[in-house]
Amino acid sequence: MGQAGRARWVEGPDHRAWLAQQLALQLRFGRRFPHPDGGAAYLDDEGAPDLSRPVHTWVTARMAHVYALGHLAGLPGAGPLAATALDGLRGPLRDGEHGGWYASVGPEGRDGTKAAYAHAFVVFASSSATVAGVPGARALLDEALDVLDRRFWEDGPGLHLDSASEDWSEVSGYRGVNANMHSVEALLSAADTTGDPVWRERAARITATVLGWAAGNGWRIPEHFDAGWAPQLEHHRDQPDHPFEPYGATVGHGLEWARLALHVRAALGDAAPDALLEGAVGLFDRAVADGWAADGADGFVYTTDWDGTPVVRQRMHWVLAEAIGAAAALGAVTDDPRYEAWYRRWWDHALAVFVREDGSWQHELDGQNRPAGTVWPGRPDLYHSVHAVLLQRLPLAPTAPTALAAGLLR
Repeated sequence: MGQAGRARWVEGPDHRAWLAQQLALQLRFGRRFPHPDGGAAYLDDEGAPDLSRPVHTWVTARMAHVYALGHLAGLPGAGPLAATALDGLRGPLRDGEHGGWYASVGPEGRDGTKAAYAHAFVVFASSSATVAGVPGARALLDEALDVLDRRFWEDGPGLHLDSASEDWSEVSGYRGVNANMHSVEALLSAADTTGDPVWRERAARITATVLGWAAGNGWRIPEHFDAGWAPQLEHHRDQPDHPFEPYGATVGHGLEWARLALHVRAALGDAAPDALLEGAVGLFDRAVADGWAADGADGFVYTTDWDGTPVVRQRMHWVLAEAIGAAAALGAVTDDPRYEAWYRRWWDHALAVFVREDGSWQHELDGQNRPAGTVWPGRPDLYHSVHAVLLQRLPLAPTAPTALAAGLLR
């Protein structure tokens, strides 16, 4: 099939209707996210705002993104909620003095850390909101791209640094792949929204680097680095279940990068190198071999060591969501029936243990697939689960907001 195609087996009208219903249920579940002080509140298991927690930039940006997608998909009420979330990014979370966005603001003050991870999501959210016609979104996108470029981009290695102090005077010595992964999807979207190919080229450069590291490490992605981009394979061995920087190989990131490599491939068209498809297959196969039912029970473990032995056996919803998306993307490109088999098996698993009748996804299960909340309590946001029910109904390129605006949703 074509680089920007859809998998044949997700084209059935009943399955498309079911995916559409799941999207509507999820956005209905999350509709109470607006925080009285601005931005998106962290939601509890029932979708109620937990006002004891701070308002995070990354959560607010993700909510702006998914509700912008909902608006573009034609769901009534989604547009105003996207605008409300975007107002949080233009208001209390924005640093009017030093530029950029705080990590969070809350009852005990603000975390002024300037994190590339959060800034990538501001780019992604404002790009989606621009396409959705949210007032003020384009100015926010231009500002966010400028900050990401000037403050985080390191042109020598072709990657983004991780974080800096509130006034930008101190830069962390840590470098990480996670922020760069989300920068790839944000920059692909920004390229489509602005028409500037530099952002697409940058996304492709980041992806080629990470795939190269993975290929040299048995398709297990080194995640953590020092300031000179030397890998730190023992990082957080003493804190293996860290929510953003866990020790070892993160199974879900292998699956997520597999999908992103195919989005980059589709965006580049005929100029795409063969390594993007090869990398997507390699990452997918390694993640499934290492992570799926690795301890005898269905589900993906969170992390493994560098030999593929499970370390953190918790089941995170986002890992399964990314597995579903990667299977659909690889099926669209290759038409290999094995991806259909995985896709169907993982949706069966999702419905059995993760997806509730209200459409929300339990964010974390233990090793026996029982509800847990040691790493991710509550329902912080809808980003991964919305992608799981939407992206396979769209081509791999252009990116989701632009494709929705062009009427390419099936």
